[in-house]
Amino acid sequence: QCQLSGLWRNEQDSLMEISTVRDDGDFQGKYLTRVTLAGGCACASPLRGAQQQPGEGGWPTFAFTVRWDKFSNATTAFVGQCFVDTGGKETLTTMWLLREAVGSLEEDWKATR
Repeated sequence: QCQLSGLWRNEQDSLMEISTVRDDGDFQGKYLTRVTLAGGCACASPLRGAQQQPGEGGWPTFAFTVRWDKFSNATTAFVGQCFVDTGGKETLTTMWLLREAVGSLEEDWKATR
């Protein structure tokens, strides 16, 4: 079984801490990024998400958002799935979209990465 709650580290050395996942799948936590648009700042930002319970024989999928309110006017949405290998190691795989605020509709094209 895969447990989302706990401390996770990614390849960029960023940290994510997820509190207990509630019975309905909701969770919250903190994300400490080492990669920023502003450069050089490593600040903890709040995250909120939900886990979908897996079907029979599957691993749970999840989604969460991080609001980078302390150092950037941006929000990132992550989606992913949790896996456990034969040795019992848990791994989260994710994809993300980052939306940065822009000043006009004409600049909208460059706002999502």
